[in-house]
Amino acid sequence: MIVRWQMGIQTLLIANRGEIARRIARTARQRGIRVIAVHSEADRELPFVREADEAHLIGPPPVAQSYLNIDAIIEAAKRSGADAIHPGYGLLSENATFARRVADAGLLFVGPSPEVIAQMGDKVTARRLMEGAGVPVVPGTPGGVDSLDEAKQAARAIGYPVMLKASAGGGGIGMHRLNTEEELAGVFDSASNRAQAYFGDPTLFLEKWIDTPRHVEVQVLADGNGRVIHLGERECSIQRRNQKVVEESPSPSIRPETRDRLCAAAVRAAEAVAYTGAGTVEFLVDSEEQFYFLEMNTRLQVEHPVTEMVTGLDLVDLQLDVAEGKPLPLTQEKVRFHGHAVEYRIYAEDPERFLPSPGTITHLKWPDGNGVRVDAGVEPGNSVAPFYDPMIAKCIVAGSTREEVLSRSGEALSRIRIEGIKHNVPLLLRLLKHPDFQAGRYDTTLLTQQKQR
Repeated sequence: MIVRWQMGIQTLLIANRGEIARRIARTARQRGIRVIAVHSEADRELPFVREADEAHLIGPPPVAQSYLNIDAIIEAAKRSGADAIHPGYGLLSENATFARRVADAGLLFVGPSPEVIAQMGDKVTARRLMEGAGVPVVPGTPGGVDSLDEAKQAARAIGYPVMLKASAGGGGIGMHRLNTEEELAGVFDSASNRAQAYFGDPTLFLEKWIDTPRHVEVQVLADGNGRVIHLGERECSIQRRNQKVVEESPSPSIRPETRDRLCAAAVRAAEAVAYTGAGTVEFLVDSEEQFYFLEMNTRLQVEHPVTEMVTGLDLVDLQLDVAEGKPLPLTQEKVRFHGHAVEYRIYAEDPERFLPSPGTITHLKWPDGNGVRVDAGVEPGNSVAPFYDPMIAKCIVAGSTREEVLSRSGEALSRIRIEGIKHNVPLLLRLLKHPDFQAGRYDTTLLTQQKQR
């Protein structure tokens, strides 16, 4: 049970940056909550800093010295009189140690418990929990593999090709598709070392490679009274380097009966770990529409706006309600879905090589109009620093049908003007014209195939 935050959150520190910090602040202000920003030296001129009621410098540009500096963030919360911390996404949002430190400091963490974050952040542990809950998982090793010989033996039993993954990994870092034993031998030690360097845990495990998969996820919400609901699914198969670029809801590619089974499995997953707050259960879906648990993100997702657009709900508002100990204000039967929405991530990167493009934005214009929403982290004159993820904004387009949304998307993306840096809008416009995307027949390989043409 969550203990009711008797007075409600009065002052909220947002332990994040850019567009997500602005997004969280917007809802907080609507609730009458005072907003505290923390920022690195590189971000001092960004809008999220200027718009906050109070802002605190927490370190130099590198994330390890600023946005991952738990001591500095906790100290800023104490100095500002914050009574709660929202972690946003990325950075410390799925760090169980951070969530525990927030609680130990007498502050409210807007998210699930540290124990749940730790359980679902370890992919081996998460697989075991999901199997126990009756959620399908990709065939693979029941635990970590401790040596190359053990990995070879497991791969032979699973059957090539296989995926080698870091148990504590995320964001596609450290994932390897392997077709032969020789390839496995060639990457095992380096993959383990990289897992240790990035995540502080060298544990690796193996899964069966799912050919031409789709990446479909389900948004869940849970309160401290045991109620879990879902807010439908999002199709997230347009990816580069195993990271999402375009997301849409509902998925154009799955049958209604598959959707029902996916959403039911996601609810079981959340119930199995006594989840609280907003979370996302991610699945791989094969060509026969068999689906397998991939991971659970114990936080708000980058792509949450598409769910907001089709449900009319404010996910940050609901997160704050649950954090304050309030019950969810609606049951599953009262969730209503309307129309279609697609989100396009706008990256400061070379659209041909997928490489970041830091620099100063000299001119910037976003589209507006019916059904178009832009969540942006930058303004003209701002610099895009090389220290962080290159996403600078999200353009979300909604309409009554997918066909209407795609038509509006072409108009909206064509009106975007970004000068001073390279960006991926040309890639998104090309994607819109791809016949497989237009038809909703695509998987995680589409962007790579388009790039190769």
